[in-house]
Amino acid sequence: MSSPRLASPRKTRLALVAGGLVAVLGLGAALYGVAGGSNGGACPLAKATAARVAPLARGEVAALQVAASPKPAPALTFTGPDGKPRTLADLKGRTILLNLWATWCAPCKAEMPALDRLQGALGSTDFEVVALNLDTRNPERPPLWMKENGIARLAYYADPGGRALPVLQQGGDVVGLPTTFLIDPDGCEIGVMKGPADWASEDAVRLVRAALGRG
Repeated sequence: MSSPRLASPRKTRLALVAGGLVAVLGLGAALYGVAGGSNGGACPLAKATAARVAPLARGEVAALQVAASPKPAPALTFTGPDGKPRTLADLKGRTILLNLWATWCAPCKAEMPALDRLQGALGSTDFEVVALNLDTRNPERPPLWMKENGIARLAYYADPGGRALPVLQQGGDVVGLPTTFLIDPDGCEIGVMKGPADWASEDAVRLVRAALGRG
């Protein structure tokens, strides 16, 4: 029986390099599964919600960009209606329509009455329109504007310290105001609207009802 031939040192080095490359690529794929398109199972139920919502992104809410692979919403800190610190995670357990607005933004102010009516129509323990004010000067001005313009159903959420917007801009979803996120009870982004919409329209109500699983 002939003796087995030993691989040359050069071939051995090439094999080790190739093996290392495969390992690196495998690790990259695994990390992508956690942080990339599949989210590593972080939003397992959100895909079904997105599938219900996607066909209803039409008419007055046609510009809603529904996520193919929903991801966890960013960690945001702001103040609640009682003036105490809140986080977006504190609102888990209900579907949220997170709207970013400011008194210096004319389109924002124009859509606020519709958001107020949507809250009046569907607001419950399962759903809330969270209109987050981003004014960083004259903190008394936004709630006064809401009162003067009959915005009575929306609770006042604010970010006078300017902490939320940079976090959202870093994710690339916010390029201007208004911007509105549809977030499921697990804190996963179902879709984003870049720009104003008639949130009190039949199209919007139908879409939100679908997100809530109410058909």
